[in-house]
Amino acid sequence: MPDPTPAQTVGPFFAIGLPWDDGPEVVARGSAGAIALRGTVYDGDGEPVPDALVETWQAAGEGCRGFGRCPTDDDGRWEIVTRKPRAAGGEAPHVAVAVFARGLLHRVPTRAYFADETEANAADPVLSSLDDTRRATLIAAPEEGGYRFDIHLQGDRETVFFEL
Repeated sequence: MPDPTPAQTVGPFFAIGLPWDDGPEVVARGSAGAIALRGTVYDGDGEPVPDALVETWQAAGEGCRGFGRCPTDDDGRWEIVTRKPRAAGGEAPHVAVAVFARGLLHRVPTRAYFADETEANAADPVLSSLDDTRRATLIAAPEEGGYRFDIHLQGDRETVFFEL
């Protein structure tokens, strides 16, 4: 029997055609209602992932294209400037988020909800289906100029990811 081939990691390929200059600006920075949704992507050891790509989607309102894409920097940080979405269809305001990173064959989708939407979050069917610890991984905390949403790909603080 031949020796097994060594394992290989996919990517990163993100610098080739995926990011674009205004990808992180779903709306213009400083425009009415603009907020920054930002965070750090962490691996299973709690180390920042310097070569991930974060995408966001939300309902596009006036002056909002609804889709953003931001590569992480050398410290695993990302930031997308957008507007906070409204509640719709019985769900609390949230932004759909996906992460592409080395070693992942497919993107991992999740959601970022907003901590200051207490009543809407309590009624949201996705959030209410999770225990408190898991639910907390989907909540973006308010901070100056926007919200912080750290993403943990694995480990004790792993973000809830969804199968689509």
